[in-house]
Formats: sequence, structure tokens, C-alpha cells
Amino acid sequence: MGRVAVPELAPRRTIGGIVAVWVLAALIAIAIGIFATPDWRAAWLGVGLGGCLITAFAVQLWSGRSQGFTERVAASVLGAALVMGVISLGFGLAALVPG
Repeated sequence: MGRVAVPELAPRRTIGGIVAVWVLAALIAIAIGIFATPDWRAAWLGVGLGGCLITAFAVQLWSGRSQGFTERVAASVLGAALVMGVISLGFGLAALVPG
């Protein structure tokens, strides 16, 4: 007998994978802000965002749900970009303060 596909009656929550990528983005942005020179911060933020994109794909593929895959990856990457932007804005404003 062949296997019959059964629809999910109680789908797993997917917000955890999205938030995990946002947390990773915050950690990467803080590390870049601390360790990178001001001249190279923008370049390293681009590399960090690329890492978040790859992580978002991996996390969403690992969840095993195909419904809404594109939306979840987009939410992960957009949120990561916003988180990294806000943190880099903080480092940029801190660089303007003398002392």
C-alpha cells in the first residue's frame, strides 16, 4: 500500500525560527560594531546580513513546512535587516559623540 498524505491538523508554530534569525542578526551587528573599524562596518554588515539570509533558509528548511516558506524567509531577512540597521544607527550616533 502507498502512503497517504495527511494534512496537518495542528501546524507547528513558525515564529520561533523567524525570531531566532533576528536574535542572530542583533548578535552579529553588536559584534561588528565592537570589533570592526568604522571604515569597514558597512561592508561587514552586508556580510552579516548575507549570513542571516543563509541562516533563514536553513532554519525554514529545517522546520519542514512548505506552506508560507517564502513569507517566513522574507520576514526573517527583513527583520534582520531592520535589527542590524537600528543597531548600526546606534553605533553611528555614538561615533558622533566626542570623547
